[in-house]
Amino acid sequence: MKITPLSLALVFALWSASPSRAGEKLESIFNGKDLSGWKVPADNIWYLVNNGILQLRSSPDKKGSVLWTEKEFSNFVMELEFKFISGTIDSGVHVKSDDQIQIGISGSLKRDMTASPYIPGKGYPVEAEGVKELLELDDWNHMRIEVRGMEYAVSLNGKKVMTYKSESGKEKGPVGLQLHGDRDMAIDYRNLKIAEL
Repeated sequence: MKITPLSLALVFALWSASPSRAGEKLESIFNGKDLSGWKVPADNIWYLVNNGILQLRSSPDKKGSVLWTEKEFSNFVMELEFKFISGTIDSGVHVKSDDQIQIGISGSLKRDMTASPYIPGKGYPVEAEGVKELLELDDWNHMRIEVRGMEYAVSLNGKKVMTYKSESGKEKGPVGLQLHGDRDMAIDYRNLKIAEL
């Protein structure tokens, strides 16, 4: 292909029109050694740290729990990796407290709703697209969650799969990792990072 001033201008125009990530400064919210920066439940047996991995494990009584960040966020980008280990995985990322991005099987729908928003009182108002083809069931998956005001966007393994505007989300709140109750499950997380916008 011959490179001309016109083709160079077109490439630059397309590049500048794409969402800029240059201003994002992703900072780790999990140090891989302990649960510093998180509100650890009393008598914690659900959240274990092992060789840089945050392991979520059901307890014998299958009691549910959420591991919350100590810090609260308004507008942010979060990136993380997750891997299904065993059981019926029903986890997710709470954004600003109540609203959640699902990871794994929905208890109400009985099917995988990874990357879809779960909104209290509404269930799943939209469903992420193309997840079945993108999701690695036996390997690590990369998820990117963008929260701008009440607008959420999720990318899975490099491809945007969902956008949603919440009508009930909070202005500010912590981020949480869910371990759903009444399940026998194990899921791992690593490389959890956030950039405030």
